[in-house]
Amino acid sequence: MAELITMLALSPTMDEGTLVEWLKKEGDSVKEGELIAEIETDKATMEMESFHDGVLLKLLAAKGDALPVGAPLAAARAERR
Repeated sequence: MAELITMLALSPTMDEGTLVEWLKKEGDSVKEGELIAEIETDKATMEMESFHDGVLLKLLAAKGDALPVGAPLAAARAERR
């Protein structure tokens, strides 16, 4: 089953983030804790990590997209342990 990866609040005052770069591409396997994207916040550019082991199925946001916290960034298939 696919799960959505959403824009996280990476700082307490963050309402929106800009996708600077994907560090993974569609079809790539990811491990929990592995970096998947760089996000520009209201304060700094930060790296976003995966919270699950799985596969990135579809990237829903493009480089340069400014998205509110909670907006979908990608769809992934999480592998259960």
